[in-house]
Amino acid sequence: MIKINLLAGERKAVKKSKVPFQIGQQLAVVCGLILVVSAGLIGWRYWILTRESAQLDVDIAAAQQETSRLRSVIEQVQQFEQRKAQLQQRVQLIEQLRKDQAGPVHMLDQISRSLPPMLWLTELKQGENPNEVAILGRVTTLTGLSDFVGNLEASGYFKRSIEIVSTDVEADRTGAELIRFNIKAQFQQPGAPSKPEAPVPVGTSRRAGAAAKATN
Repeated sequence: MIKINLLAGERKAVKKSKVPFQIGQQLAVVCGLILVVSAGLIGWRYWILTRESAQLDVDIAAAQQETSRLRSVIEQVQQFEQRKAQLQQRVQLIEQLRKDQAGPVHMLDQISRSLPPMLWLTELKQGENPNEVAILGRVTTLTGLSDFVGNLEASGYFKRSIEIVSTDVEADRTGAELIRFNIKAQFQQPGAPSKPEAPVPVGTSRRAGAAAKATN
């Protein structure tokens, strides 16, 4: 009688079928691990990016606040610069006015100091040149007029020679004779060069020369 062992064949088939099942499990485990690691990396990267984005938002907000503050500071600086420029212009204008007033003040002061007795002024007029002045007045004698002209020239504030434009004799209310005069002078600061004085003939004094010029 022939016996066939069928169990041995079944066992071999079972052993052969177990090998592919173990390989499939391993592949599934490896794939699962890969997915888990990938998901972890993605989550970690997302958290890092979210944190960086939040920090950037904070930095941007701080930068915007600083920009607003700096803008207000710049506006204040611009206003300060404009006000400073206006004040500088005012100071320059005041200094210019002071310089312009210095000449007339000295002129009037020297004219008042040069007045001799019995001579008074009636009018002062500025000529075409700002430094030119016409002096009108009355005096009792030609000697007083020549003294006035000599005093102006000796002050150093008027160029030589002062021109006597005209002299006229008139009577006042009491009948006394007065000499109405008109002279022209050029104002200058002391030390400025002046025109050379015309030579006076020998034996003729300055006062006599001025009086003779007035009578002409």
